Amino acid sequence: MVIYALRPPTLFCGSAMKKIGFLSFGHWTPSSGSQTRSAADALLQSIELAVAAEQLGADGAYFRVHHFARQLGSPFPLLAAVGAKTSRIEIGTAVIDMRYENPLYMAEDAGAADLIAGGRLQLGISRGSPEQVIDGWRYFGYQPAEGESDADMGRRHAEVFLDVLRGEGFARPNPRPMFPNPPGLLRPEPHSPGLRERIWWGAGSNATAVWAAKLGMNLQSSTLKNDESGLPFHVQQADQIRAYREAWTEAGHEREPRVSVSRSIFALVDERDRAYFGHGRQEEDQIGFIDEKTRAIFGRGYAAEPDALVEQLAQDEAIAAADTLLLTVPNQLGVDYNAHVIEAILTQVAPALGWR
Repeated sequence: MVIYALRPPTLFCGSAMKKIGFLSFGHWTPSSGSQTRSAADALLQSIELAVAAEQLGADGAYFRVHHFARQLGSPFPLLAAVGAKTSRIEIGTAVIDMRYENPLYMAEDAGAADLIAGGRLQLGISRGSPEQVIDGWRYFGYQPAEGESDADMGRRHAEVFLDVLRGEGFARPNPRPMFPNPPGLLRPEPHSPGLRERIWWGAGSNATAVWAAKLGMNLQSSTLKNDESGLPFHVQQADQIRAYREAWTEAGHEREPRVSVSRSIFALVDERDRAYFGHGRQEEDQIGFIDEKTRAIFGRGYAAEPDALVEQLAQDEAIAAADTLLLTVPNQLGVDYNAHVIEAILTQVAPALGWR
């Protein structure tokens, strides 16, 4: 059990939630208890859930990206398909591991998916998380430069990606091209105007949040971060958001940044909810190590009757500080149940916390 000295509660009404979406890890496994028993199931049901979430009034459909795992590994075909099937909902990732990415090819894929979606992509990128394999990015043909760590390589890939998204030409044209070229230097196509401002960085520490702010990226903060103070998770995450916003202001960016936090939240409104999540197993933060050197804190989950959830979530300083809340969903329980989970939050919890 972890015991902390808590700050006075921060009421949610002071910073109304603007957007609520879902975040799916896209798990699949060929077992009798899973409704996603194949990669096809996970992909097609992800599209179906995004359509259902849009119909319910949710603001976003986000997907986790993991390689060498029975999860969603190639985001852009999925994002494009969701974009073609929906018309309003934001479509995003949380996050794409940039250690695996060719920034120029990624810019082409992202531009195409964003144009198909009508400019609704919200791409979360990062240096990645603990993997299923050892140094998996090496199998994709990448390795850090001399004196560079794999995290440095991921950030370098991210900076190249951001630069390409500006849409400026840099490649010398062939004087004898197969097809006529526009004048000047060439860029990867298709280019989607405005996508550069819809790139988010998934920050696991205060320092990387500040780095993201300086580069003009929005901030994604998940259900775990480096334990940098020993305070409760939501307090540390709120501190991270404050540091990010201060760095954003110091950098002199003209637009307002966006900040999302992820949470596992379940309103217990029927017997299915109580059977799945009504056991009180996630009511405390957990401490662990994500590698040999990094002590991490994992944020608690929430599962309670709607009125109790409203009271509990009103105490969460990071939710109050963010403008977007992503609800992690148990995708292996199927589209119908996950749509029920989202609807219960949107109708019985979120309005009392200032949403819409």
